[in-house]
Amino acid sequence: MHDRQVNDAEPNPEPNPDPTAEPSHAEPSGARAIWRALANTRMLVCIFTGFTSGMPLYVLYHLVPAWLRDQGVDLTTIGLFSLIGFPYTWKFLWSPLLDHLSPPALGRRRGWAITTQVALLLALAAFAPLDPTGDIGLIAVVVGIIAFFSASQDIVLDAHRREILPDEELGVGNSFFVNAYRLSMLVPGSLALILSDQLPWSVVHLIVAAFMVVGIITTILMPEPPLAEGTSRTFKEAVTDPFREFFARNGTRSAILVLSFMLLYKLGDSMATALLTPFYLDLGFTKTEIGTIAKAASLWSAVAGATIGGIVMIRLGINRSLWCFGVVQMVTILGFAALAEVGNDPTWLFWVVSGEYLGVGLGTAAFVAYMARSTDRRYTATQYALLTSVMGIPRTFANASTGFIVDATGWTTFFLICAVLALPGMIILKWVAPWGPDPKPLG
Repeated sequence: MHDRQVNDAEPNPEPNPDPTAEPSHAEPSGARAIWRALANTRMLVCIFTGFTSGMPLYVLYHLVPAWLRDQGVDLTTIGLFSLIGFPYTWKFLWSPLLDHLSPPALGRRRGWAITTQVALLLALAAFAPLDPTGDIGLIAVVVGIIAFFSASQDIVLDAHRREILPDEELGVGNSFFVNAYRLSMLVPGSLALILSDQLPWSVVHLIVAAFMVVGIITTILMPEPPLAEGTSRTFKEAVTDPFREFFARNGTRSAILVLSFMLLYKLGDSMATALLTPFYLDLGFTKTEIGTIAKAASLWSAVAGATIGGIVMIRLGINRSLWCFGVVQMVTILGFAALAEVGNDPTWLFWVVSGEYLGVGLGTAAFVAYMARSTDRRYTATQYALLTSVMGIPRTFANASTGFIVDATGWTTFFLICAVLALPGMIILKWVAPWGPDPKPLG
């Protein structure tokens, strides 16, 4: 999903035909083009793999803390479980293995996908016999196992999605994936908590684990992409070739600009949303108002934004969408500055949050599509893992500074600073995604 301006030192091989693409003799246009991009089996694959990709992460971030606290575990111990994000940040380290090796059945992508999904099903079920009051060490081990296989599943499914989607469908396909990813939160974050009032936690864990069957069935039925011409033949090549190709594609300067764009495009947005719950509380909103008005507004608008963004990209293309959605994303941050001045007003809260997360959804749809497009089909797993790891750096480090900024400046100035911090990413678009038609696909 990233731009690659194609002035490669060496010509790219012709991409292999997409085995899931419907044959056509003429370029579709208008409503027919949109319908064709929406109504195909590739979109179903994106939806169901998005669900199975998101659910394990939300188990770790929503279900496990709720389970531990409900069973009397102290907050300090629960807080240490935040270290579970480590595999998601460093997954590019073992991604070459998944790019190079193929399990004995189902092919390279499907084989690794089903391996990680079966491992996740068993690991999620392993919570059932454990008691947080006496087995906290074992729970930590299981959490680590889930994080590793969840990150590994993401590597494989990101690569698979990149390889089955033609470039013109990257926007809508990734928006479907992101929406399903978000909606999967309802299983561990809502359904599981409701069931825990009626059933023992051991049964709840088994029910949640059973939802991994969705991914297993999808993996069995989804197509296996053909191996791209020029794919690395040795493990050493699998480790070095993706990085060499990325930096040699248009030169080191271009590669650094792309990585800088990865760091900066969502920086203002990420910082603005890092402390929203404390912000709402400081304005005097009740926890009930936050849990109903703010959370409902953020969910519907993020899903709507990603869906609208994906459809619009079919016509605008990724480059133009990055510009348009980036402006929306930057302007909607200013809504929080206005809310900080207005104060406790539920109507303002609903519309400001809706506007912000509509911008989040639009920007994410284009950003993720750009990231996928910036990977070479020969090295999708490794390059995609690298770019998503870079994308997560601002969330980890820049967001850590937000509390200091708010204490020093106040909420209104903080949100104005966040809007300004969105500008560098927009400026870099001039080089990585200039306004105009999208570049030719990579090999």
